[in-house]
Amino acid sequence: MDVHRAPDETASLALGFELRIAAFRFSRRLRAERVVDTMSDAHFAILSAISSHGPHTLGELAQRERVTAPSMNYAVNALEQAGYVVRATDAGDRRRVRVALTARGAEVVTETVRRRDAWMDDALAELSDSDREVLRRATVILNEIADR
Repeated sequence: MDVHRAPDETASLALGFELRIAAFRFSRRLRAERVVDTMSDAHFAILSAISSHGPHTLGELAQRERVTAPSMNYAVNALEQAGYVVRATDAGDRRRVRVALTARGAEVVTETVRRRDAWMDDALAELSDSDREVLRRATVILNEIADR
């Protein structure tokens, strides 16, 4: 034990480490449930954002995903070439271009979400009622932490 740290601080650091590793492993396993194995997580996040929030400009997508506009342009170009998104002139402002899902892109999002939900349902079904209740409470706490 570090002689310079109080026992509570050391326990808190250990919990933080364990939680970070568990969250990383869980997220990685959940992300493995996808339709297109060759699609990056970043590309799927773009499709998911458009699916959830509608067509975006490149700048809006870049801001949402916390990347630079050139990086987003590169990603959207790849998604467009693969047939998952299209660029269309904004009906309200003809100077703006919005990125929208194609039917193929929407299908990828829908099926990937379905697979991830099915995996989660199967995993949760194997747990006891008390363990599921712990996860319900943990969900609230994790959302509170994420909102800070």
